Amino acid sequence: MSAEQRQSKRVTFEKPVPVQLMAIDGTWRRECSIEDISEDGAKLTVGASIEGLQLTEFFMVLSSTGLAYRRCQLTWVNGDQIGVTFLRQRAAKKQVRRDKDVA
Repeated sequence: MSAEQRQSKRVTFEKPVPVQLMAIDGTWRRECSIEDISEDGAKLTVGASIEGLQLTEFFMVLSSTGLAYRRCQLTWVNGDQIGVTFLRQRAAKKQVRRDKDVA
């Protein structure tokens, strides 16, 4: 994705930040590091192969306790680097607000 297509400004880290990718169902994990990040997504360097993994939707775990995470989907792959888009729960939040308005 070219810089012109990005919706929000990227922050590039001087030293990559270690994180983990994890399947939604917890069946796999991969060590990786964040190279740059924005409100909408990130560029990651993955330490092990992602071939054969279900990357439609997964978590990027930001803390060692697993309490900080972002729900992601794979956008692109270039060697050991991948681009991810952060998924949001906007539809669910809107539905909750509508339910409250009706009550």
